[in-house]
Amino acid sequence: MNNILQLKGRFEQRPNSSRPGSPKLPKGKSVSSLHLIELSEQLKRILEYWETNTDINGALVSVHYTHIVAKSNRLKILLSENSKSPTESIKGAKFIWESDEDGKEIQKHVFTHYISLKAIEKAIEILSETISVIEKHFNGNITSEDTEKIAETPADRFSEFSKSNFLNAVVDGFYVESFDIDRATEEITEESIITIYQTGIETKKLLSKFGIHIVDERIIDGTTLRLNPDEAKLLYNNASYLIAMSITDFSQLTRDEALDDKEELSNEENLIPHPINEPVIGVIDTHFNEKVYFHEWVEYKNLLDPNIPLTAKDYEHGTEVSYIIVDGPQGNPALDDGCGRFRVRHFGVATHKGFSSFTVLKMIRNIVALNRDIKVWNLSLGSKLEIKPNFISPEAAELDRIQSEYDVIFVVAGTNRSDGETKKDMRIGSPEDSLNSLVVNAVDFRGKSASYTRVGPVLSFFHKPDISYYGGDGSSYIDKMVVCRDELGAAYVNGTSFAAPWISRKLAYLIHIMGLSREVAKALLIDTAAGWNRKDDVSHSIGYGIVPRHINEILKSSNDEIRFILTGASEEYETYTYNLPVPVVDNAHPFYARATLVYFPQCDRNQGVDYTSTEMDIHFGRVIVEKGKAKIKPIDNNQQSEDKLITIYEEDARKMYRKWDNIKHISEEIKERRRPRKAYASGLWGLKINTKERLQRRKEPLQFGVVVTLKEMNGVNRIDDFIKMCMARGWLVNKLDIENQLDVYAKADEDIVFE
Repeated sequence: MNNILQLKGRFEQRPNSSRPGSPKLPKGKSVSSLHLIELSEQLKRILEYWETNTDINGALVSVHYTHIVAKSNRLKILLSENSKSPTESIKGAKFIWESDEDGKEIQKHVFTHYISLKAIEKAIEILSETISVIEKHFNGNITSEDTEKIAETPADRFSEFSKSNFLNAVVDGFYVESFDIDRATEEITEESIITIYQTGIETKKLLSKFGIHIVDERIIDGTTLRLNPDEAKLLYNNASYLIAMSITDFSQLTRDEALDDKEELSNEENLIPHPINEPVIGVIDTHFNEKVYFHEWVEYKNLLDPNIPLTAKDYEHGTEVSYIIVDGPQGNPALDDGCGRFRVRHFGVATHKGFSSFTVLKMIRNIVALNRDIKVWNLSLGSKLEIKPNFISPEAAELDRIQSEYDVIFVVAGTNRSDGETKKDMRIGSPEDSLNSLVVNAVDFRGKSASYTRVGPVLSFFHKPDISYYGGDGSSYIDKMVVCRDELGAAYVNGTSFAAPWISRKLAYLIHIMGLSREVAKALLIDTAAGWNRKDDVSHSIGYGIVPRHINEILKSSNDEIRFILTGASEEYETYTYNLPVPVVDNAHPFYARATLVYFPQCDRNQGVDYTSTEMDIHFGRVIVEKGKAKIKPIDNNQQSEDKLITIYEEDARKMYRKWDNIKHISEEIKERRRPRKAYASGLWGLKINTKERLQRRKEPLQFGVVVTLKEMNGVNRIDDFIKMCMARGWLVNKLDIENQLDVYAKADEDIVFE
């Protein structure tokens, strides 16, 4: 088998040189003055409401678009104020589904803005002027051809006001279906975690206007708060327009099935060496039984109030999870992954009955902040409740923020279907909707999706789970996972809770032993899980696929494959290299190709469905020179961000190229008829990443990891040729050798003795 290659070299950076042209209507489309009159009347009614309701010292206005819109097609002039883009006033986003005239269900965008009353007045004025021009000069209906002609007119002004203002207003009017004041529709009757829209008023001061008085300890991230039923009812009755999101606070844990019959472990099996310098994995779970044989490998901290009584049941789940991380292969030799043993720092935050979501939210950040040596965190807790289709759960959002800030990664179990649950395609529960986390579902030992599986997607678009692993399924001993939960012997269990820690082991091995970044480590697991079984639709139950059992299957490839990794940071709009020398045979490249890109963007829960703040668009393929200009011919025919004018609708860009997803996996399909690709003059391939920000320019560079796999069509091993060619073109090439890295890791932690 071939070792993975690590290529180190220079990525070029350049800003976006393209400039937006004059606003125009899409070809064949038009806008009537009647539609703009309707929009104007809606804004007048909204203005009248906020003139008499002054609690928020401004206005919340929801903009309903005709479909899912790209950033470039959102409001340009309407609702703008103080020369700022309307985008800057967005405080929330959601999807709604409505039927068109033919009964076809259409997904639409809705954005909620917080603005001044003057901004509404200005928008009404602009609409009035635009309506006047359309009725005076275009007989009440302006077409795309009309906007083309106006755009080409050299004059700075068109008729009564500036040409750019007029065209922007027309285009805004085309994409906007209506303006409204959206309100929460579900009455809240239980203790809940509620997120309100950001306004110009401090949260405690704002809530006090409605008779709600809370302390700082009940507020997270400024606008997310825990309210009791009476407080939630007050808010709903008096200011339902403020409620952006709400969920029930108390989350019951999903249950893992277990056989209580135990098998006594022999003395020989109970033997375990003392820990030395093994990597540490963090576990946040129920509690840990310190009487088990491997207790020396686990540092346990009870973070619950000491007045909360704990029973034997409260120790079982957490102990079982930590067992797999420390010594799982001993009880499950068929799943021996070659990763050895790991130490665990175990934090007990819940009982077996459940937990307060809000309390756990408060704990997790402190846990990670005080344990910066831990890079991989296992979270096998999940809610029985399904995630909401229109927003990320507060638990998931906190995990995403932590991962963006602290350079860590969470492995999260995909939650189980409860016994007796009859709902088909039951959605996963929180915090499994965390986008930066690696979310793991379970399969049985034959690779079939487990009977207790719950499914994604998240926000109707993002793939969750990411991957799957063996968690056991079935009623017999041979179909279950072997764990240790107490001093009495082995127990037999199944569930996603026991699939996740196997993935935590692999991640910790890749990061700590092999020295890889979390971005590359995550990309490797996704890439090897996907393999060459290319699918246009990722399974919402299995994700990209099942991760291979042994670490060698991840860190090595077959003799006919070349697998290499690249790391870098996006500092400008475009990050690129056109310097990858893929071997040429008979003027052609005899390879199938696939690539996986992973990055950890900042996320903003207040933006609703527009949750990820950064988009990285990957282009990978042969370099071709046309008209003296080099460009990449992508293996997936990705035509986004190209210089030539190509219209790709937002819905299509999201489906085809995973726009705004923090994982990009592109792959060619292996076919019976092998057709090597033509080698262009240079014989080189390129990698280009275009980075876009949703709201504002990012201040710091954003790290990314890319895994590329090339498969020789005729089974020939060409890795030596590839290495030589890379070195000739200035790349530093490092073979990831497991034995060497183990030696490096061991020596790095040796105590230094000074003579």
